[in-house]
Amino acid sequence: MPELVFFSGTMDCGKSTLALQIQHNRSARGLQGMIYTRDDREGEGKLSSRLGLATEAIEVADDLDFYTHVVQALTAGGRVDYVIADEAQFLTPPQVDQLARVVDDLEVDVFAFGITTDFRSKLFPGSQRLVELADRVEVLQVEALCWCGARATHNARTVGGQMVVEGAQVVVGDVNRLGNEVGYEVLCRRHHRRRMTAARARAAALSPDVLPVD
Repeated sequence: MPELVFFSGTMDCGKSTLALQIQHNRSARGLQGMIYTRDDREGEGKLSSRLGLATEAIEVADDLDFYTHVVQALTAGGRVDYVIADEAQFLTPPQVDQLARVVDDLEVDVFAFGITTDFRSKLFPGSQRLVELADRVEVLQVEALCWCGARATHNARTVGGQMVVEGAQVVVGDVNRLGNEVGYEVLCRRHHRRRMTAARARAAALSPDVLPVD
């Protein structure tokens, strides 16, 4: 039976790599799919992995209707065996409902990939709706690590290495950004609560207050 599957995890957990692997495995067996993404780090119309892999994708806007889009492709004589939706946390709840309808009414597998919570540890609306509707929710097994070595469970937004907890929910950035750019870092719950980023931890370690005194 076709399924709506939500693959979720923190940033840096390999979700886009898995999306590309699923696309490769199915296309290698002659299956044809439609690939969607939104606000990918490589720019519009791209699904990319930090490992350097990438493929073309359909850029999703708020007004895109997934069900109508897939039906139009089928009506035009196309073949759709599966749908991949990356950066699914940015989808609107109605768009997640449309993906569920693609599964139920068109009998097409849908694989959605996204992070669950934002930099404030609040659920993204798209991720929340996926958790509510998905046939399966798969937590990705490639564990991202906090700077302390513990399992990373939270996404932190940083500016100049300093964690921020206010601002718009969606601001495009990536891990390991330098200077005053908006970036993101994965942290364990303890260090997310303490707002202790890797940069702040290094600064604390170098502080004269903690250096040994002869």
